[in-house]
Amino acid sequence: MRRESTAADASGDDVQGGPRSRKGVQSRARLLDAAKEIFEENGFLEARISDIAERAGLSHGAFYHYFDSKEQVFREIAELLDEELAEPMESVIFAPGSNTDPQERLFTALRAHLERYRDEARIMGVIEQVARYDEHVAAVRAASNERHRKAIEASIRGMQRREIADRSLDPKIAAAALGSMVERFAEMALAQGQLDCKLDDAAGTLARLFVNALQMKQTKFRRS
Repeated sequence: MRRESTAADASGDDVQGGPRSRKGVQSRARLLDAAKEIFEENGFLEARISDIAERAGLSHGAFYHYFDSKEQVFREIAELLDEELAEPMESVIFAPGSNTDPQERLFTALRAHLERYRDEARIMGVIEQVARYDEHVAAVRAASNERHRKAIEASIRGMQRREIADRSLDPKIAAAALGSMVERFAEMALAQGQLDCKLDDAAGTLARLFVNALQMKQTKFRRS
């Protein structure tokens, strides 16, 4: 329910984009949560600042105390989601000293990534759309994909050194191809809803594609 603007909406010791008071931090967090819900429900273009403020239980003016525009709040949401969805691929897939089979770690990492993406599929669908025309959001997505590719590349290099993966493959190219496969699959199946499948089946199939592409050896991978 909308309430009238008061001094409590925006404490005088807060600054736009970085509240210092406890109340300011809470108000800003409420606006971020509300904005995420509105973007999920209405998409970016149809979302209105007045709806975001009302959902947060704050005044229209309070929104502008913390954010310049709906573009700014959307970009921050995209950055926060990127952090939440980050997958430590290198440490999960190729963990020095671990007794767990690399392919089992691969399945676990892919399953966890798909599960997190599924939980945020509605907003991720909006983010993927906006990334096609917003340079800032596109840069966030590109940076995320680059981190994933580098982590996968490091994992491939590690497995090649241990002669677990095909040493004739270019790890940078292989990582780019396999990483793109995972991200495109997540968007198509989970954000766009073009494929109905269980997460275990999806993770198992993607893991098997990794295994076949890298010709992984000396493993005890049992998932079909």
